[in-house]
Amino acid sequence: MKSSVLGVLAGIATGAVLGVLFAPDKGSKTRKKIKNKTVEAKESLKEEFDNFLDTVSKKYDSVVKNGEEILEKGKKEVKKTVNEKL
Repeated sequence: MKSSVLGVLAGIATGAVLGVLFAPDKGSKTRKKIKNKTVEAKESLKEEFDNFLDTVSKKYDSVVKNGEEILEKGKKEVKKTVNEKL
């Protein structure tokens, strides 16, 4: 998923930069457009990365919670088995 998002963003950024470079504008306008497109791409990448981190964090929390539940269940089973043996 991460590589797909990065690939799409890289493609968009590359296309935007090439489109600006081949546009018939003055150099100063072209540089300004490149700067603006770079800022937009950076913000978009940051947003996608934040979403990715949020997703990973939620999955991590879920795994930890499930692990804790399994551990508690295992402890109860061990106690039950020990008490039955005594």
